[in-house]
Amino acid sequence: MNQENNEYIIEDQVGYLLRRAYYHHLSIFQQSLDETQLTSVQFATLYSIHKLQECSQKELVNDTGIDQATIRGIIQRLKDKGLISQDPDSIDKRKVLIHITPQGKDQLKQAIPIAETITDLTLKALNPAEKIALQFLLKKIVDDKN
Repeated sequence: MNQENNEYIIEDQVGYLLRRAYYHHLSIFQQSLDETQLTSVQFATLYSIHKLQECSQKELVNDTGIDQATIRGIIQRLKDKGLISQDPDSIDKRKVLIHITPQGKDQLKQAIPIAETITDLTLKALNPAEKIALQFLLKKIVDDKN
């Protein structure tokens, strides 16, 4: 809030600033990761599948923070690219487990160094202490379940 005349200033609001920072990051991401043909959410999903080794769609939603409807489409696109596979669970035939394919592992291996550079480019205006503080504070916001 502007102290002088009690005006609401959207440019000072956390949601506005987070959205602008996110779009700045996405712009850098799309320019940098073009050669892998992965979007930011596809990269995050592929990374999570690799990390979890095998997972259900629900486990993937919990790990990525991407909503159920969106993750369904991402899974299909990654499957269409041959980066993941889906197989019935051997114990519970109603459950489908998602795995990364060898092609998906290769794609991820190629994308991770680029993703690290993207983080550096996104945070280039910050000094080392500010980078650590920002990451700490963002994690604190994300981890707040209340």
